[in-house]
Amino acid sequence: MKTLNTVSKATLASAIALLVVAKASAYELHKDENSTLNADFLGVAGYFDSQKNYFGGNDGATWSEGFAKYGLSGDYSTGGGQTFFGAVNYVSSGTWGDGDAAGLTDGSERETELEDAYIGWRSGTSIPALGENGLEASLGRQVIQIGDGFIVNDDGLNLGNSLANGELNRGGAYYLAARRAFDQTATIRLNTQQGLKADLLWFKSDNDAQASTEMAATTLGYTSEQGFVEFSYIKGLDVDEQWASPAVAERDGMNIYSLRASGNAGIENANFAFEYAHQDTDSNDENAWYVEGGYSFSDVNWSPSVTYRYTRYSENWDSLFNGFSIYGKWFQGEVAGNYAGPFNSNTGIHHAGLTLSPSEAVTVGALAYRFNNVSGDSTDATELDLYVDWVAHDHLIISPLVGFYKPDNSVADGGTQNDDDLNVYAQLVAVVPF
Repeated sequence: MKTLNTVSKATLASAIALLVVAKASAYELHKDENSTLNADFLGVAGYFDSQKNYFGGNDGATWSEGFAKYGLSGDYSTGGGQTFFGAVNYVSSGTWGDGDAAGLTDGSERETELEDAYIGWRSGTSIPALGENGLEASLGRQVIQIGDGFIVNDDGLNLGNSLANGELNRGGAYYLAARRAFDQTATIRLNTQQGLKADLLWFKSDNDAQASTEMAATTLGYTSEQGFVEFSYIKGLDVDEQWASPAVAERDGMNIYSLRASGNAGIENANFAFEYAHQDTDSNDENAWYVEGGYSFSDVNWSPSVTYRYTRYSENWDSLFNGFSIYGKWFQGEVAGNYAGPFNSNTGIHHAGLTLSPSEAVTVGALAYRFNNVSGDSTDATELDLYVDWVAHDHLIISPLVGFYKPDNSVADGGTQNDDDLNVYAQLVAVVPF
């Protein structure tokens, strides 16, 4: 079962994820030479069934989740080429049925709360040395991501009424992660024409399941046609001691140093990436890293794309705010990453992926994983996920998925599943953007 100190959550899968993560789709209400005003709306619903559960007992779980994100966004351009922008969006969410297979929701969750509320400024052409929009600043409630989300992707842990007498309830929709924005943020971003990039970031969660963690970060990187390299430093500033487990309490004063790079190394249709991160707390020195390589056969029918990645998280690595972006990213394994564990700590993960595009509207994918604990073997397992992404209409994207998860150990041997039999898991997610 997931514990609070270890969790936080091109292809059509990417398109779906970007719709869910970034913002609601927009309907233009007003536009002139200097300003725009949009009505934003995004609806997402999912049906889920797991033959096994991960909170005790022999039964599985069948449940539904959904949310609607709606509000206003816009921008205003000044005569000097600068732009002011902002958004205010609410989210209404719920979980129905048995609740999720990890037992983090029970099906009774219903909630409407403010999600996005931010303002910002872009330099436009007002600073010629930096190029167009070379400088940007923003503040308010918004999503913060560092790099590709390996350490910080969003504040997307959405628990329900099952834990702490409902005190950690954030409205359910646990898998869909309806709420992702940090409560308070301030950002300054530099992105010059020469390829230099730098960020100064401050963000604070209001998520009790994350003990309202507060952090600051700086990044420095360089981007070229061949790829990018970037360094990050993240500093833990505070936690709410009322909700902090001993491991989460270590975030107060934590130092994280990270180096990442991605590019094609001069090979057309190839992609290589790595990241190494060191996490320093009062009690532990931990590390996490990955190496990845992929190739797209663009001249072959159905444009097959293959990838392999190895990821290793040390025994007491705190996974912080990694979250869902696309299938196969940092929630590794639809069953393992969401319900069974190991939840991006104390594990090495072999991952192989394949995607096919039989048409412009359809992508078919297969994701295979092998999980091996760094210490012990409680959540050693194998998983295979098969999915389809189908753009059925401009306002409807459908994604069915079936997963096959086989743990090496049962609860009796320290695992998280009541037995060590194969679990067949299925979900159907629909995205309705306007």
